Amino acid sequence: MGGELPPTGLTPREDRSLARGTDTPSNTGHHPGVSVPGASLAAVAKRGAIYECEACGHRPPRWAGRCPRCDGWGTVAQVAAPLAAPVGTGAAAARAEPLTATGEGEPDRILTGIEGVDRVLGGGLVAGSVVLLAGEPGIGKSTLALQVAGALASAGRSCLLASGEESRQQVAARAVRIGANVDRVTFIPGRDLGAVLDAAVVGGPTVLVVDSVQTVRAAGSPHVPGGVAQVRVCTDAIVGMAKETGVAVVLTGHVTKDGDLAGPRALEHAVDVVLSFEGEPRSGLRVLAAGKNRFGAEGETAWFEMGPAGLAAIDPTDLLVSGRALPGAAVAVAQRGRRGLAIEVQAMVAPAEGAGRRHATGLDLRRLQLVTAVLDRAGVAVGRSDVFGASPGGVRLDDPACDLAVAAAVASAATGIAPPEGAAFVGEIALTGRVHPAPAMRQRLAAARAAGCTSLYAPAGVDTGPSDLVVVPVTQVRDAIDWALSPASMRPRSLPA
Repeated sequence: MGGELPPTGLTPREDRSLARGTDTPSNTGHHPGVSVPGASLAAVAKRGAIYECEACGHRPPRWAGRCPRCDGWGTVAQVAAPLAAPVGTGAAAARAEPLTATGEGEPDRILTGIEGVDRVLGGGLVAGSVVLLAGEPGIGKSTLALQVAGALASAGRSCLLASGEESRQQVAARAVRIGANVDRVTFIPGRDLGAVLDAAVVGGPTVLVVDSVQTVRAAGSPHVPGGVAQVRVCTDAIVGMAKETGVAVVLTGHVTKDGDLAGPRALEHAVDVVLSFEGEPRSGLRVLAAGKNRFGAEGETAWFEMGPAGLAAIDPTDLLVSGRALPGAAVAVAQRGRRGLAIEVQAMVAPAEGAGRRHATGLDLRRLQLVTAVLDRAGVAVGRSDVFGASPGGVRLDDPACDLAVAAAVASAATGIAPPEGAAFVGEIALTGRVHPAPAMRQRLAAARAAGCTSLYAPAGVDTGPSDLVVVPVTQVRDAIDWALSPASMRPRSLPA
């Protein structure tokens, strides 16, 4: 009958639960009206388990087939829980020392022999420091590291090169091609962490170069080589060795397609200096910049050109500024580290069907959108046009003080009128159209004069000192593009000296 119980003595719902292997009131002790998932007991037993994605380091609260952060499949695995730190160890506790000691001052520097690299590092390498050189594959990290090792060897310093990407014969062939002196450079395959550390401790080199940190693996580690956990373990061990022995370490590391360092953020926190090596591979222009530096100024840059004989230091001014007044081009004076740099910003305006789009190469797209919106309200009709903005040589411009130059280039492209001959532009544009002052004007003025500029459109109050550089004060963005909006008979082609 419909009201009878099945042979098991349970309700049909409880009987189906038993068939599926889930908990029932008979084995959980819960009230029949309370539903308890079958995995609850296992979850209670594994409440202390920690799961971590081997690709991005994310720790989800439970195991998952796909990582919720990086969408990687099969990358989430259980890791060992950290041990609790001992408390009250008494005599075994570390002894506190005074923060300052007699005779201690600035750390001794190890000059690499490459002026640009030494300047970016803040005066050279520091003994016991760890430098991370990050860049895209094929950008020239290995070449730069080999040239640094060769320059150190020429100065009588011993270097140990651990390469997990190339064999000894490949590295030696590159050294011959670029003319690097590697007489005092020793080599070891850089895939086994223990072998690299033992060679550094026994050999005692001045500098250890590891190319790259993603290829080093710790023997017996269950983590995937090159994964987040593996990179973290190897980096911690290398940093510890550097601090104990005083060996300066240079690590090379790859970056992702988004420009971020491949590996955990803890890698950047563990090292002392993070250098980025960027550029357009097809142009040969390279930029070495300090993103983090515990021993010097951040943002310092050095410029190189890649050629058959390796990297050569260059002055980028001649490559980044054409020296001619052309429609759609304006000279910006950006701040790169402690130096100013004149760069020609280029723009093109084309008619569009419907709402115009914005495209940026080397420029900040969001700031390009802001500048074009302000220009549209100032009288330069670009709202229904496609606007393209670019910087030469693959250089990335993220300095807000380049806004005024971008506005001048777009206005010039929209009207077909070239900016005044020898003019440069400095200033940040607000949503109201007001031009805000820029910091480090002394360095910017020097860069403008070095590029051959004779006039500078900048916010009022700039003191050029004893110089023949004419400053045109501007308050609103319209003041800086008046030459493009004036009638033909009033458009100045150049400014008086």
